[in-house]
Amino acid sequence: MNTARDRKTGTPAKAERELARLQAQIELARAELTRLHRAVSAATGHPDPAREAGHELRHAQQQEANEHLIRAALGARESQATAEDAQRQQAEFLAVMAHELRNPLAPISNAAALLGMLPAEELLPRLQAVIERQVAHISRLVEDLLDVSRASTGKLRLERRRVDLIDIIDEAVDGSRPARKTRGQQLEVHKPASALEVYGDPIRLTQILSNLLDNASKYTPVGGGIELSVMIMANDTVAITVSDNGIGITAEALPRVFEPFVQAPHAIDFNGVGLGIGLTVVRELVEAHGGTVSVTSAGSGLGSQFVVTLPLDKASP
Repeated sequence: MNTARDRKTGTPAKAERELARLQAQIELARAELTRLHRAVSAATGHPDPAREAGHELRHAQQQEANEHLIRAALGARESQATAEDAQRQQAEFLAVMAHELRNPLAPISNAAALLGMLPAEELLPRLQAVIERQVAHISRLVEDLLDVSRASTGKLRLERRRVDLIDIIDEAVDGSRPARKTRGQQLEVHKPASALEVYGDPIRLTQILSNLLDNASKYTPVGGGIELSVMIMANDTVAITVSDNGIGITAEALPRVFEPFVQAPHAIDFNGVGLGIGLTVVRELVEAHGGTVSVTSAGSGLGSQFVVTLPLDKASP
């Protein structure tokens, strides 16, 4: 005997099957509508949001992958160029180093040969001077190399104390006089009459100015002019300027002047001596004293100007 529910709606199992059938038809209809919408969109050019989003995502991913590839390729090319430049500089440095060390050996060898051929009392003073001069040259090359190495490894040491910068300038000027005299160059020095005290290593400070004066003399023609001037600045610093009317520095070489083992081609052609580390030593020593060094030049053949700034001792005027 059927109940009222059985008569009106049928058995629960039959109702569930009917409901499932209707849901399946709805899903089929929905799928068909989606397919038709996509077909219409493709035919009429109206975008399908889902497909458009998928296309945009894939395009963004592809673009990002391409950018990564481009960056990687550029990075690899830059690394290769850097490695090739370093290898070229190393080869040039070894060639220059061999040349610089070979030059002093010839006079020393000749002096040694003459000692065995001629009376010692006649030539001894002259030969001794030759040997001492060439040994000093080699020693300075080695010391410059060691200074660059010490600076790069953080082992550069300074023996600081209060010193008069005017005395340092006088010593550097006296030390560079022989080279200027050989080349017939004139040096003008403009400095205060009173003392200028700084807190620094007197040997290293003299080395800074000697390197700058030697560099100016080396790249200034015979009979040229060099100037050293000192100016007290408003911020408790002193500026020392070394300028010349020599061969100048090209715009391409100017940013790399203080890098080790770097020499501009026109500088090598003019005076093919040196390792290209003298100015590197200057920069490292100046910065170790809390100062700065800069260079300007209007170009090839127009001279150059190096400016060193150092902090004054507080007791200085």
